[in-house]
Amino acid sequence: QVQLVESGGGLVQAGGSLRLSCTASGRTFSNYAKAWFRQAPGKEREFVAAISWSGSSTGYADSVKGRFTISRDNAKNTVYLEMNSLKPTDTAVYFCAAATSYTRTYFTKAYEYGYWGQGTQVTVSS
Repeated sequence: QVQLVESGGGLVQAGGSLRLSCTASGRTFSNYAKAWFRQAPGKEREFVAAISWSGSSTGYADSVKGRFTISRDNAKNTVYLEMNSLKPTDTAVYFCAAATSYTRTYFTKAYEYGYWGQGTQVTVSS
């Protein structure tokens, strides 16, 4: 069993930056893909970014491409999401997720991830 804990959320003005962290405790799956999803009130959870087991392959939603960067440090069992040029439309609860099966790349659908964090709120003011 693995627990994922996100941190780094907060309130920021449009154009600002935040760095989210997600650390796994207990049994870890650092060799599996990890991802970030987000969910705004009244909206469905959407894919944001994902990273492969080695960190050599990454993928991003079109809405964040060029602004967000996902990375991981397997020695620390941690995945990061660097968010730059934030927009009010980025406002959401951000969740990290860990896959429970192997892939050479990553998954982009929520149902493909078995472990989830509690979420951290990101609010971007206009």
